[in-house]
Amino acid sequence: MTQLIDGKKISAEIKEELKEKVAQLRAAGKEVTLAVIQVGNDPASTVYVGNKKKACEFIGIRSLAYELPEETTEKELLDLITELNQRADVNGILVQLPLPKHIDEDKVIKGIDPAKDVDGFHPQSVGALCIGQPGFLSCTPAGIIQLLKRSGIEIAGKQCVVIGRSNIVGKPMSLLLLRENGTVTVAHSKTQNLKEITKRADILVVAIGKPKFLTADYVKEGAVVIDVGIHRDTQNKLCGDVDFESVAPLCSAITPVPGGVGPMTIAMLMNNCVESVL
Repeated sequence: MTQLIDGKKISAEIKEELKEKVAQLRAAGKEVTLAVIQVGNDPASTVYVGNKKKACEFIGIRSLAYELPEETTEKELLDLITELNQRADVNGILVQLPLPKHIDEDKVIKGIDPAKDVDGFHPQSVGALCIGQPGFLSCTPAGIIQLLKRSGIEIAGKQCVVIGRSNIVGKPMSLLLLRENGTVTVAHSKTQNLKEITKRADILVVAIGKPKFLTADYVKEGAVVIDVGIHRDTQNKLCGDVDFESVAPLCSAITPVPGGVGPMTIAMLMNNCVESVL
């Protein structure tokens, strides 16, 4: 029987734990504050920002919203980040990506004080992860580790394959699995004999950005499959990078889309905000 890994349930547990921590911090006279900056009104970004605000409200984190027009200049955005870096009452700064074309995302990420980089994207945060030092973890990969651990899935000694090498998911995911003593292979668009590699995986993380790309012939029986993708199929229904119908019967455990990895990203962002004060 395939175990369905319930991201909604696990993220709700984490938020409840954080709510308690925030109440304790408040009792000790400490407030947790997250500043969220959105430039332009990309519909998906607006939904994400709304969800982040709701999560802050539930946990007791004060959130400051900066909704800037599309034509905001790079300098204006960097000036706002500098001001927030200097504010003692702001613990975390999040700039919602993607940014409009005329703004250099790399420059903006580097502009955030690493001590307030709750997204875990700053080169210093990524470098700390590489060499095993403390720092903020990229939220989606950190959420996947929690999904595995809280579902009783052992990582140590397992063959782990990550499909995708993005800076936001693939690379930090491989480092976190390594940190948990997994044996890690990273596959990507130039990988040859992909099926041979994925069929060796005890834990398979799919972050390739192609709807229903991963079919049953990529998966060995009893594997754990984590689907990071989110798309709309031809019937306008949400789906992931994994062809769930064909893959699920083979797995010992699998994440659904929606309700798998997605809710964990925001839960771990909230966790980073709380960590910034502790």
